[in-house]
Parts: sequence; C-alpha cells; structure tokens
Amino acid sequence: MPETRAAPVGGITVVEQADCTVAHLWGEIDESLRDQASTALMRALDRDLPVVLDTSEVRFIDSTGVAFLIQFCRVGRDDGLSVRLHEPPQVVTDVLEMLGMRDMFDDEPSGRREPEVRSGPVVR
Repeated sequence: MPETRAAPVGGITVVEQADCTVAHLWGEIDESLRDQASTALMRALDRDLPVVLDTSEVRFIDSTGVAFLIQFCRVGRDDGLSVRLHEPPQVVTDVLEMLGMRDMFDDEPSGRREPEVRSGPVVR
C-alpha cells in the first residue's frame, strides 16, 4: 500500500522583496514548524532589510509559535532591523496582549501597500 502524507496544516515561507523580507505564516503555527521557523529567521536576517511577519492567515498558534515571533523580533532588533506584524488575526494578538508583548513589534506604516507574499523568490 503506498504511503499517504497528510497535507500540511501550517507553514512558513520567506519572500524576498526589494525593500523588505516577508515571512508568511499560515495555518497552524506550532512545534512541527521549528525547522521552517529557523530557516525563515536565518534567511530574513541575512538580507539586512526590514522584516514583515505576515500572520494574516494564521488560524492557531501555540507557545512555540509565539516564541518564534518574539525571537524574530528580538534578534531582528538586535541587528537593527524593523520587525512588524502584518494584519495579525485575533488568535495572535490575544496571546501577545496577554503576555504584554504586542507593543514590541513595529506598527504598520500608514498608506503602505500590502506585502506581496506570493511573488518573488521563495525560500522554504
């Protein structure tokens, strides 16, 4: 009997734009994405450009996922980079607010276009 694989229920991809690096998080952000999170963090920080964490399609986030967001922000800040959340859903903002960490991310610039997370070189 052939092996069947379940479709991924979450993921992290990195899109390199000219003026920033977008890490697009979707679905369930948990322990199973640890390797993707590490790759995304390294790739984004290597570019030395502002970082956008697009969490607009996150449906669930556990403590590992929250730790990834916080680590991304802290390491980015240590490197002098702007790190912001793009359209975080309530499931993300509720946890960050409960931990008192919502304000650690930069605000979305007003009037700026949405990041185009599905075009450009993707690093998985």
